[in-house]
Amino acid sequence: MTSSAQPPPAPGAREAHPEHLGHVIFITASAAMGGFLFGYDSSVINGAVEAIRDRYAIGSGELAQVIAIALIGCAIGAATAGRIADRIGRIACMRIAALLFTVSAVGSALPFALWDLAMWRVVGGFAIGMASVIGPAYIAEVSPPAYRGRLASFQQAAIVIGIAVSQLVNFGILQLADGDQRGELLGLEAWQWMLGVMVVPALLYGLLSFAIPESPRYLISVGKVHRAKKVLAEVEGEHADLDARVAEIDHAMRSEHKSTFKDLLGSRLGFLPIVWVGIGLSVFQQLVGINVAFYYSSTLWQSVGIDPTSSFFYSFTTSIVNIIGTVIAMVLVDRIGRKPLALIGSTGMAIALAFEAWAFSADLVDGKLPSLQGTVALVAAHVFVLFFALSWGVVVWVLLGEMFPNRIRAAALGVAASAQWIANWAITVSFPSLSEWNLSATYIIYASFAVLSIPFVLLFVRETKGKALEEMG
Repeated sequence: MTSSAQPPPAPGAREAHPEHLGHVIFITASAAMGGFLFGYDSSVINGAVEAIRDRYAIGSGELAQVIAIALIGCAIGAATAGRIADRIGRIACMRIAALLFTVSAVGSALPFALWDLAMWRVVGGFAIGMASVIGPAYIAEVSPPAYRGRLASFQQAAIVIGIAVSQLVNFGILQLADGDQRGELLGLEAWQWMLGVMVVPALLYGLLSFAIPESPRYLISVGKVHRAKKVLAEVEGEHADLDARVAEIDHAMRSEHKSTFKDLLGSRLGFLPIVWVGIGLSVFQQLVGINVAFYYSSTLWQSVGIDPTSSFFYSFTTSIVNIIGTVIAMVLVDRIGRKPLALIGSTGMAIALAFEAWAFSADLVDGKLPSLQGTVALVAAHVFVLFFALSWGVVVWVLLGEMFPNRIRAAALGVAASAQWIANWAITVSFPSLSEWNLSATYIIYASFAVLSIPFVLLFVRETKGKALEEMG
């Protein structure tokens, strides 16, 4: 817990309005490129699922393992990123992630066997895991408190834009290949181009990391106070009391030793209660089944009678709805707070998932859902993504960057993000088998988790709106 002797936030820290807000936005957007790659790499596989199944002649179980295995890398990357960032800096961590994204894109586009493809997906997963931790942590550390919620939302905005761009690229490549995921383009199959195009944003992420400053908190931790003041002046304004801000940050770090896994442990519950809340937020974010919409939507729509080209188009429109919802959340997160948004989202998701469950309970006619149920399924799927995006998609990342005390922030964020990837893996690897068993029941399970998230938020989540990071205890 934060020391009771800690001084109050420096004058103007909460209300700081930087003279060069555009520069702060550039810094935040550059760091959020990791989120873009996170979204792109996570969802680009959607366009390759059926082609991989056909090329390697594998069943649903093996296919699910290849799709989900990247999430194991995500969990490892998320668990280690905090320690790496504390040791070598946030910027160096971003550069490592950019390199791994690049290598993964090239390897995934040119696999010579199924296990080879799986290996490159693990490498990409490790990069995603690192980006999932370092992005929100860095943005929270460089953002003026008055803008932190909106700037932290850049991470999720970048993720959803990455998802949308990946679906648009997939759709475009499919058109060039005459609607055939295995159609040949310049010597490679269409799905290989889908996976390989990610090398472009990966290289851009690496280049942008050379254009943004190191986190002032990291700089102070390694004794580079002069550089930290320069960064604070850039992001909080020349008129901020820089000496007081440095003293405040330094006092917080000196009075609380660097976070380790042991610091997260409590006497009775394993982890400290605040860590369990972070884990709960991460797990609920995934257990509602959001990534089914981004990993399997093309396959799902094809399974109920929609042709491949239309299924790719619906995947893209879902991504656009995702962006719209994220913009709504960015506008509201600092106005109405984190908890109200989460509760609104949970309610909307539960209702939409229930409608999807009803629609998928209908018997197929000539391999298709009846007209009414098909329409309801499509509309409900888009409504579900909208409510997720305007709530849990943004709120969880904002809270994870804010809610932990300074002494455990890096380690706790890593554990919470790892839990998120493990839950993501469980949903991803189980969906093909669950959908073959009973697609309607699968969506009832997701709806149940959306309902359960409501009392969780009401009982355990504290509002962080408007608080300085040094106040978190």
